[in-house]
Amino acid sequence: MIVDERIVTFINSLDTKNSALLEEIEREARAGDVPVIRREMQSFLKVLLMIKRPKYILEIGTAVGFSALLMSEYAPEGCTITTIENYEKRIPIARENFRRAGRADRITLMEGDAAEVLKRLEGTYDFIFMDAAKGQYIHYLPDVLRLLGEDGCLVSDNVMQDGDVIESRFAVERRNRTIHARMREYLYELKHSPYLVTSIVPLGDGVAVSVKCRKERKV
Repeated sequence: MIVDERIVTFINSLDTKNSALLEEIEREARAGDVPVIRREMQSFLKVLLMIKRPKYILEIGTAVGFSALLMSEYAPEGCTITTIENYEKRIPIARENFRRAGRADRITLMEGDAAEVLKRLEGTYDFIFMDAAKGQYIHYLPDVLRLLGEDGCLVSDNVMQDGDVIESRFAVERRNRTIHARMREYLYELKHSPYLVTSIVPLGDGVAVSVKCRKERKV
């Protein structure tokens, strides 16, 4: 928790429920220890989608399809979503959830390692939601930049690693040091890229919101 827990509780107490199916899918996911974006992040994502109104969304990290379905409800009519998942046990659950929601025609699930799938994708996306293995964000970034259209929005979730990212590498458990170093590198690249303008927001477990510039800027 990187934000005062009382503040988060208060903010979430004001929130309204999602659709009945989304509430059910979230309960099922949490019961099975499947990670689902936090309530405050859900609200933030809804607002960003309403502002951006994307036609083409790319999600990296499907899990059981909760966030893809959430985005499909707040994106404009006709928006299509491509989502990538590598964990075989979750893929059929996600597909079934898309069917339950009647969104299978709007959401395309691509199976496989995101690093490989991203290389095969063509065209551009207005909105990219990064919510996969945190240590891989930096490796995905070159293809994400290639696929993100001008004025496109990249949202990277869980970038603070429960606050560990601000610590010295020696204060982080040895098993987490590689992820720690990669995330710090990723955030540096987002802030110093000549192709992006980025704000890092202390919301949930930290979210970076980046917009792709129409022309290369000086940094």
